Amino acid sequence: MNYTSVAHCGHEHQEWIKAMDFYKDDLQLLQKRLMEIAGKNNGHDTMAEVEHFQNQFIVQRNNIDELRHSIKEHENVVAADARVHAGKMESSHSGRHAELKDQVVSFEKIFNELRHEFNSFLSKWM
Repeated sequence: MNYTSVAHCGHEHQEWIKAMDFYKDDLQLLQKRLMEIAGKNNGHDTMAEVEHFQNQFIVQRNNIDELRHSIKEHENVVAADARVHAGKMESSHSGRHAELKDQVVSFEKIFNELRHEFNSFLSKWM
């Protein structure tokens, strides 16, 4: 068996969890702005876009919850392995860690694109 240090994993896990918390808080702010727009503009075109963003916010909230769960789950696996192997983990866990990293990067890209799209919508209706 090959073993590697868990130090980099722990740091990244914490960074990713903080990022997910930030995005969840950001979603609440975006939702609040969306409700302001819906309250002021109830035309058909506006309401169709409001519904679109409501749906997207629900999807992203679910994505955050699922990704956060996966990160915590991996963190627990790595921590358990580190306890057994004196602060090291089996190298086989590095593949899952890389997958999670890709998922976080992908999520952030999608979320930022949604935020940009939403800001364009806001500038149109505010």
